[in-house]
Amino acid sequence: MPSSFQYRKLQPTDIDLFTRLIGVFEVVFEMKDFRMPPQAYLQQLLSREDFLVFVAMDHGEVIGGLTAYTLNQYYSTAPLVYIFDLAVSTQFQRRGIGHALIKFINDYCTSIGAEEVFVQADQADDYALDFYRATGGTPEQVVHFTYTLKTS
Repeated sequence: MPSSFQYRKLQPTDIDLFTRLIGVFEVVFEMKDFRMPPQAYLQQLLSREDFLVFVAMDHGEVIGGLTAYTLNQYYSTAPLVYIFDLAVSTQFQRRGIGHALIKFINDYCTSIGAEEVFVQADQADDYALDFYRATGGTPEQVVHFTYTLKTS
């Protein structure tokens, strides 16, 4: 891991760091008209055992991170872990931080006995595809279906 940066798994008390990571996601993913969910909801999410948040920091500032969900299987007692979002602030990209975050979550998941860590990337996102290949990920050919649900 790049030595000048710090990496850590967030704890339920780290709500400020979590909201700063969401701010990084907002900028990197160019989320227009984004509204931060209520603090109480984010605190509840961060307190869940099946929700993981890892951050990269530089001198106390959150510069990147990832969120993931632990999925319990019925074919095996070993959980699967799904990386939901991963981003690094633009000014810190291409400095090994994303690679270090992947290593950090893989090491953590090995320590908890997870069977596999997986992530999806859009076929058109060449940067993401190249990144996940470079970090040792094995691509699979799948078709992702979405069901958009109307809320009243």
